[in-house]
Amino acid sequence: MDYTTKIANTTFDHLFINAAGVYCQTAEQLDQIQEAEAVAAVMTKSATAELRLGNQEPRYAAFPDQHNTINSMGLPNLGLDYYLNYVLKSHLKRPTIFSVVGLSQTEIVANLKKLQASNYTGLAELNLSCPNVPGEPQIAYDFQTTDEILKQVFAFYDKPLGIKLPPYFDLAHFDQIAKILNRYPLAYVNSINSVGNGLVIDPKTDKVVMRPKDGFGGLGGAQIKATALANVRALRLRLRPEIKMIGTGGVTCGRDVFDHLLCGADLVSVGSQLAIEGPTVFARLEKELEAIFTEKQITSLDQVCGKLKIF
Repeated sequence: MDYTTKIANTTFDHLFINAAGVYCQTAEQLDQIQEAEAVAAVMTKSATAELRLGNQEPRYAAFPDQHNTINSMGLPNLGLDYYLNYVLKSHLKRPTIFSVVGLSQTEIVANLKKLQASNYTGLAELNLSCPNVPGEPQIAYDFQTTDEILKQVFAFYDKPLGIKLPPYFDLAHFDQIAKILNRYPLAYVNSINSVGNGLVIDPKTDKVVMRPKDGFGGLGGAQIKATALANVRALRLRLRPEIKMIGTGGVTCGRDVFDHLLCGADLVSVGSQLAIEGPTVFARLEKELEAIFTEKQITSLDQVCGKLKIF
């Protein structure tokens, strides 16, 4: 199977990327993704202007038997300069996607201006969807602010830029956010980030498993697949064809990948299962996906991508 996919100025030989936040905080972790089989590109940790420690621990819990996770990381990262230095290395053999975040509109703009002024020409991703910073709302739920930020950003940023979105739960919200996004020359939309503010209780202690935010955290893994597919599908139907889709959420097996493709994803991002299984997950997923293609006699991605059947 030829997995070649292109987004803006970047060509990918496979379908999989790591979700921002998983196996990407340090250069060593990024290198592990670079070296893994079946990887399309390496996503950096969402970078704030300066190093950030994130929330108190415990801030992550996994339930491998259910393929589920909950986290309240709080954007720990080593700062924008650290990741910029990494993506500018000449020996990298995979494409990179530079994830940018900010705790304010001013910081977001400043970070992207720094990226604009740099020698980095690859894809960047603006993360407007982190649910785990205490006291900070998810920007992309505020449609007016999202519009204002994108208007300000695209007044100066002329390199390929995608956007990471939180999950939406109402059809009217899909209409509203798509109307905004279609105004701008976005390279892609990445949907979804974790489902914010879930709560998990430890049955042995009757305590929440997360220390930050009194136990509230972002849900990931198999439990969010239906929501992720709905968002990918709804946005694909509403966005301009030129805006590509990265599907994220609920990917634990090859069938999950296939479903994201059916809903319109051009690439598929893996987060929770990568954290549980490690970088070998990509090769396993590709092998399982190839078995599905063989069974269904599919020889081209064009036969799958966006081809979800309805009654």
